[in-house]
Amino acid sequence: MGKKERYCLLIFTALTALIFVSCRGKLGWGILLWAEENEGIPSGTILPVYINSNIEKVWVVGIPAEYRKPGDKDKKIEIPLSKLEFSKSKRAAEKRAKEFEEYALLYAETLQDGLPIRDAPDNGARRKYRLRSGEVIKIIRLVEGNPAISTTGDPLPGEWFSVLTEDGTSGYCFSYRLKLFEHTAGPLNFVEAPAEEKSDPELLSVLSKTWVAEVYGEMLDNGNIDIEAFSKHWGFSPGEDTGTANIFLDGLDISFPYNAIRPAGSHSWRFEGTTLSMTLRSPSTLAVQFAAGNAGGPISGTSLSGDSRTVLFISIPTSLDDLIVQEETRREALFYRIYVEGPVFSSDSYGRLYLNEARDFLWENFEPLTLSVVPAAALGRGKVEMSLFLSENLATGYDGAFTLKFKAINGPDIPVNFLYTIDRGGGLGGIRLEHISAANIDGNRVMGRSTTSAVIYFYQAD
Repeated sequence: MGKKERYCLLIFTALTALIFVSCRGKLGWGILLWAEENEGIPSGTILPVYINSNIEKVWVVGIPAEYRKPGDKDKKIEIPLSKLEFSKSKRAAEKRAKEFEEYALLYAETLQDGLPIRDAPDNGARRKYRLRSGEVIKIIRLVEGNPAISTTGDPLPGEWFSVLTEDGTSGYCFSYRLKLFEHTAGPLNFVEAPAEEKSDPELLSVLSKTWVAEVYGEMLDNGNIDIEAFSKHWGFSPGEDTGTANIFLDGLDISFPYNAIRPAGSHSWRFEGTTLSMTLRSPSTLAVQFAAGNAGGPISGTSLSGDSRTVLFISIPTSLDDLIVQEETRREALFYRIYVEGPVFSSDSYGRLYLNEARDFLWENFEPLTLSVVPAAALGRGKVEMSLFLSENLATGYDGAFTLKFKAINGPDIPVNFLYTIDRGGGLGGIRLEHISAANIDGNRVMGRSTTSAVIYFYQAD
C-alpha cells in the first residue's frame, strides 16, 4: 500500500470513529456535585453522560429539559471530572441522588485563612489543601471522625464533612470555621491564593508537630515521667482546624481566636487579630509570645519582657498518651517484680502484707508503726503506687520506691512512702522496706534517706 492509500485509510478510520462516538448514545448518568452556573443547573441534578475524556478531564453531558434555553435541545456541555459522580444506570443515579439530597445544595465559606482540608476526618491527618479566607467549598456529606481536640483535651464544637474544592480537591474539613449556606443560583466565589503565599514549608512543619510544655522534656531527659502531669496535656495548639490557638499550662489557660497565620520575620509568624506570635528557635523548640494583658498574674515557666510574655514549648517524637502508656507499663513491671516475691509477706514485728495483681494491699497488725510511720487515721488497706523515682545516689543501693496509699477512717487517702530492696538471697526471699519522710521527696523523686528511717524486713509467707 502506498503512502497516499495509507493516508486515506487513516482519515477514513478517524471519521468512522468520530461517527461511532457521536452515534453510540449515552455512557450513563451522573450526579452534579458542583452547580453549573452558566446553565443555571443546581448541584444534585441528574445529567445524561455521553463522553468521558480523561485527556481533557471532562464529562460531556446533556442539559435536562427544565434547564434548557430555546435551541438547547441537543446542546452538550462539559463538566470537570471531579464535579460529577458517574453511574452506569439511571436507577443507580436516582438512588445516589436521593442519598445526596440532604447535602445537594449545601456549600460553605471558610472564615479562616489556611484552614486545612485533610485526607481523613482527624485533625492529625495529612493536609491536602489549605483554604483561603472567603473561599467556597462544596459539602458532600457529614462523616464520622475524631473530634478536633483543644490543648486541654476537650472536644471542640463542630463536625467533620467530606468536601470538594472548586479546583477538584476532595477531602475532609472540620466545620468550626466554616459558614454553611445553601446555593440554588448565582455565582459562587472562589478565592485564588497569591502564588508567593501558597506554600510555606517551614510553617507547615510547625503546624504538623505536637508542641508540649518544656517541663515534659525535662522529665523525659531525666527519665522521670509524672503521669498526672502528662495527663493534663500542657502545651500549645495553633488551632489550624478551628482558628483558635490555645496555650494551656499549669496556672494558664488562654485562647486566641485568629483570622490567619502570617509571616513575621525569619522563622516567625503572627496570628492575625491577636497579640500572639511564634518563633521557631530550633526544629524542636518553639517560642510563643503574647501580650501580658491576655493573662493574669505571674505564670510558672514564662519569662516577662516589657509588656509581653514568652513561653517555650518542645516537640516530642511520640504523643503524650503513648508516653503515659509506656510509663504505666514500666510501673506495672516494677510492681510485678515485687508481687512474685510474695504475694504474701510476713514480718516478726510488723504483721502481714498481702498484695494482689490489681495493686491492692492489705496490711494486718501494722499497729507498732502507728504514729512513727503510719498515721493513726489509716486503715490497713489501700493501693500500691509505683510513681516514685530514685536519685542517682540512691539508685545503686535500692531497687526502687513506692507509695502505700492507705484508706482513712475519714478524709482522703494517706500516702506513706518506702524505699525497697528485693531480697535475692538464697533464704526465704522477700523485701526490705525503709520509710521515707516527705521532706526527702522532691516532686516524685526520692532525693535521700531519712535520718531516722524505720526499716522493715518482710519474708515470703505461705
